[in-house]
Amino acid sequence: MNDFNNQADTYGELHIISTGEQSPETFVSIAEKINEYVDFFHIREKAWSDIQLMQTIDLLQSKGISLEKIIVNHRVNLAQAMQVRGVQLTYQSIDVSVARKTDESMYIGCSVHTVEEAVSKALHGADYLLYGHVFDSRSKPGVKPKGLDGLKQVARHVSIPVIAIGGITPQNTPQIINHGASGIAVLSGVLLSSDPVAKAISYKHALSKAGKNEETL
Repeated sequence: MNDFNNQADTYGELHIISTGEQSPETFVSIAEKINEYVDFFHIREKAWSDIQLMQTIDLLQSKGISLEKIIVNHRVNLAQAMQVRGVQLTYQSIDVSVARKTDESMYIGCSVHTVEEAVSKALHGADYLLYGHVFDSRSKPGVKPKGLDGLKQVARHVSIPVIAIGGITPQNTPQIINHGASGIAVLSGVLLSSDPVAKAISYKHALSKAGKNEETL
């Protein structure tokens, strides 16, 4: 059961992002079951109040999920107050340079869609980038994906980790890693699966396979 623990540095990180379609209780229930296979849980819930987010973080912690594994989207002050691992900034958030001045130790991720954005965010203090969407995604219907070449270009132009998002499956995960990503971010592929544990294991296996392939290149 613990074959993949502590292997993120070798094989790539697995980020699980809340879907916006589940209750806090459902999200936490699934998170508890897949915790050992996941490197980070992102709470990306625009409709939830600060109170709901804080209660969800408390509930996650009560189920054995470390604050070091929790990332909050957009709400910098709440992330600081709850002492979670970090914050994921979007195009609606304050600039990363401002967030960095607010808290030099905070783990800050930025959502990017171009090489130019990626370079700028990296230069101004981001610790990692969330890039996508790489493949067709149910959350981005009708929007052209960036593709593997776009991912490769972003990864080549920055020295910080790039986490790929959008339409990622266990089958295409090795391609993602082999095109420069340091990890993958998944929403419905795990959280809306009929068997979230099996899917989380499948993604972790795929990351392991990609890492082993890299070692033999």
